[in-house]
Amino acid sequence: MTNNFDYAFEETLGLEGGYSDDPDDRGGVTNYGITQATLEDVLRRFVISGITHVSQLTPVLAKAIYKTDYWNKIHLYQVNNVYVAAEIFDTAVNMGRKAAIIIVQKALNYLGENLIEDGIIGPRTIKALNRWAKKDERALLVTLNGFQFKRYVEIVKNKASQQKFGRGWTKRVSLYQKKKGE
Repeated sequence: MTNNFDYAFEETLGLEGGYSDDPDDRGGVTNYGITQATLEDVLRRFVISGITHVSQLTPVLAKAIYKTDYWNKIHLYQVNNVYVAAEIFDTAVNMGRKAAIIIVQKALNYLGENLIEDGIIGPRTIKALNRWAKKDERALLVTLNGFQFKRYVEIVKNKASQQKFGRGWTKRVSLYQKKKGE
């Protein structure tokens, strides 16, 4: 297997698809799951250059953004389990970093940890993730997916127009099972 980031990137890219200009999408215009606002931010910070609109994104440019603004910012390079790291990465790309980390903290607390659910990933959260990934990978992945699914249900409950995204979101929740052969 390639490195953990490359694996996570390929999995998420396969779910995100390409350019979308759906008025019901909370992010607005996106390409590979990256919003125009995110693109403008990374251009200001010189993460990438040479384009001005998300429609111009290539997989190579998206990968640079994903690595800098998702993988590195939430310290997924410190997560020892490729499947757990990929799950959290995909959730962060789809829901945002803070929402993904809150899901991680809720899942770990459900499993018996005692973490503050603040959406900030620190050494205690990383340590707990690695402990549970080694102790019971399946329980951790199922719990992460459960809280992810619960968030999707809340999104649809609060805004009915989001229901059309439910089928794709459900694929994200169950994807790991294919990878693990369950």
